[in-house]
Parts: sequence; structure tokens; C-alpha cells
Amino acid sequence: MSAEFELCPGRKIGGSNPCFIIAEIGQNHQGDIEIAKKMIQMAKDCGADCAKFQKSEIEHRFTKHALERPYTSPHAWGPTYGAHKHHLEFSHQQYRELQQYANDIGIFFTASGMDEMAIEFLHEINVPFFKVASADTNNIPYLEKTAKKGRPMVISSGMQSMETMHCVYQTVKKHNPNFTFLQCTSAYPLPLEHANLSLIPEFQKEFPDIPIGYSGHETGIHVSVAAVALGAKVLERHVTLDKTWKGSDHAASLEPAELAELVRAIRMVEMAMGSPIKQMLPCEASCHSKLGKSVVARKPLQKGEILTLDMLTVKVAEPHGVRPENIFKLVGKKITEDLEEDATITDAMIKG
Repeated sequence: MSAEFELCPGRKIGGSNPCFIIAEIGQNHQGDIEIAKKMIQMAKDCGADCAKFQKSEIEHRFTKHALERPYTSPHAWGPTYGAHKHHLEFSHQQYRELQQYANDIGIFFTASGMDEMAIEFLHEINVPFFKVASADTNNIPYLEKTAKKGRPMVISSGMQSMETMHCVYQTVKKHNPNFTFLQCTSAYPLPLEHANLSLIPEFQKEFPDIPIGYSGHETGIHVSVAAVALGAKVLERHVTLDKTWKGSDHAASLEPAELAELVRAIRMVEMAMGSPIKQMLPCEASCHSKLGKSVVARKPLQKGEILTLDMLTVKVAEPHGVRPENIFKLVGKKITEDLEEDATITDAMIKG
């Protein structure tokens, strides 16, 4: 079983702990702090463990030319990419306000640090863990600086190879033992055939000492529920209040009813995972009492006879007796009393 560690105060992941569910608000708040608060409340009401945003220090994340380029997408919030990103970026004070709001209603709060200066700010406000977005997973200098902060890390794997993920593992492990990888494919919305859930057990084989999770961008909830059944210990899904809103992430996001159903389904699946020990359970006693079979006499038997296989058969019997899987152990044994046809054979009737 994968190692476990405390991702947030009082909340461990890995091992037998419940899947940690992250509601990725990202920038689906439209640049409106009141919408952002409504989304934090929605995440809490739906049963998510954490509300997550995306924090950038824009001039540190993008080059000057990248910010100046025209942005003509129907999702644009400004004439240039820089104007678009500035519209969606909350100030430091607004982040502190959102963090306090989340704390007041009782849900964990964090953000993806989209550049090194954003990580410095998130460290300053004491987020419980850092989320590393797929775009920074192969950014080795960024990973080293982030790992050295000592906070737990949740690292997405979109756009990366397994070879790169081994490099990421070695880089982070040198400085920080508490991190998890999320299977992720960076497409919005994600075609189902590219979800590649089979990578979850592969990640578990490659990195057996860390928990593995899933960051999903598909529509609906079924794939994410399956990810948890395959062992995902952290689940991240984008959320929205309205899929028709402006913004490229909304179409791949879950509305409140979907998020609530996802959380319910995950908790049901976790309950259904049960025990890996195969044995008859107390809840099966009634069925076994009615339908369970035993070894019985195929024909009348006389006390002292040596049993052969053709003297025995298996039927639903009353009372219960020797279990069917033990029928061959009776061959060559002596019966200690007279039995009529169909009589149950019990251990007490067998000598030797």
C-alpha cells in the first residue's frame, strides 16, 4: 500500500485514507471575487475537501511579447493576452480574503503556483500544500525551489513522459518526502480514450512509496469514479457555476449537481472497496443457511463402511454438514453410524 502523509492539517492521504477531493475553481470565477466566494461555498456544500485556485505573478510567468500579443478568442477578457490574464488575476489582498472566507466556512484553500514568485506568495500566506500544474512539472528549477519550502506537493503529469516523471520524482524526493503524482491528460474537454486510467496502476508500480491520484478534464463523473476505484488517493476536477460562461475551462468543468454526485459516488465506491480478505461474511449467513450445500449420502450407508466417492454427493441439506470442497477428504474414511439416503454427513460421523 502506498505511503501516507498529512496533506492538510488533520487530513492524511494515501494508505486507507479517503480520497482527497479538490474542487479546481481555477479562473472560472470570471475575475469576480464574489463569484469566487460562491464557488468556494459550492465546493464546501458539495462535499469537496479543498477549493483550489490558480495564482500567477503575471510579469514573472509570461514574457513581455506574450502579454502584448492580440487575443481574439471568444473567451477573451481583453484585447491582448496580458489584458485577459490581468482581468482574471486576483490581487494578494483578494487572495487573503478568499483564504479567510474558506477558513471561516471550513474548507481547505490552496492554489497552483504558476511561477516561482507565485509560490513565494502562497508560501507566505501558509497554504497547506502546493499544487504543481502540468505546465511546470518538467520545470526542474521551479520544482527544486518549491520542494525546498517543505510543504506537501500535488504534482500533475499532463504532457509528460514516464521518463520525465522519474526525473521529477528524483528532483522532489531529494528535498521533500511528501508529494503525490496525478495521472493527467492536458486536453479540455478530454476525449475518453485519452484519459488513460490504466496509468494509475502503472504509476503505483513505478512509484510505490508515494500516493497516486487523478486530475480529470473529461465531461461527466464516471471516469473520475473509476479512477478512485483504481486507487486514486487524490482527485482534482474543475468546477463551475455555469458551463455556458465565457472561458475555455467551463466546458470541461462540473456544475454543482455533478460535483455533489461525484463526491457521493466516490464515497460509495470507497465503502464498496471493503476488505481484500476473501472469506464468508456475516451478511452472507442467511443466504448460506438457505442455499449453502453440504456432503450427503448418495445411498444408504452402514456403520463401519469405508467411504468411496460414489457413496457421496452434494446437495442443499438440513442440517449443514461437511463442506463440498472437503468431499475428497472423506474418501477412505470410516462412517461411524448408519445413514439413510440424503442424510447429511458431519465431521462427527467420520472416523480417522
